[in-house]
Amino acid sequence: MENFDKTMMYRIQKDDKKSVKEILEEVYNALKEKGYNPINQIVGYLLSGDPAYITSYKNARNLIRKIERDELLEEIIKTYLGLE
Repeated sequence: MENFDKTMMYRIQKDDKKSVKEILEEVYNALKEKGYNPINQIVGYLLSGDPAYITSYKNARNLIRKIERDELLEEIIKTYLGLE
């Protein structure tokens, strides 16, 4: 028989996902190490949505694709404006 007089606790497991900032830094560094202009390449990716702008070196292309482009732009703007 179940005991319905007790409150059950539910805890959400903290996800070990990397933050947008961490991913962006890793992508930036991978592009720089490969000799690309990281800013130009990331802007190209953001404008076009084409992941070919991002190197696959150090898994950078897969990392940046884990973040929706609109989410990435939102975080960049918030940081630039000092809102976070």
